[in-house]
Amino acid sequence: MPSDEAAFFAVLGKDRARLQEAFPARLAAVQTSADAGRILESFDLDWHTKRMFVLGIWRTAGGQYLGDISLKPTWARTVTAEIGYYLASEAEGYGYAREALTAAVQLGFSPIINADRLVIRCRVDNPRSCAVAVANGFQLVPPQPRLWSPRKLEKESDILHFALNRP
Repeated sequence: MPSDEAAFFAVLGKDRARLQEAFPARLAAVQTSADAGRILESFDLDWHTKRMFVLGIWRTAGGQYLGDISLKPTWARTVTAEIGYYLASEAEGYGYAREALTAAVQLGFSPIINADRLVIRCRVDNPRSCAVAVANGFQLVPPQPRLWSPRKLEKESDILHFALNRP
């Protein structure tokens, strides 16, 4: 929600250097608090148009914004949704990502998206993210051929691919 822009902006600002490699487009788009509000509004539009589904990750006690998790479907014959997520550095190691991924998996296989397969790309140097995927039943798979080249600094060998098929 747009009223969450200050919390959203604060997490991105505080962890900008750490998140830059994995989320360069998000960080480039959010340079100011007003940018954060516009991005949150676009998330709402994306949800209604089924382009992307972004869910905030919040600490229940105290209502602190900790990050977000998103599902980006490809609406092909076989529906696949890529999941991406990040947490504020101080929220890592407490199970928030695992809990958020469990909720995202439920959403991905629900009638809203009705995915046949969910995928996550994790950086090789991020073992926590890989462990979260595995803990939620995702299995390491060979990379799929991409229709576009990886980001300038991203080598395909730097990325591990995980997938979970519809039960």
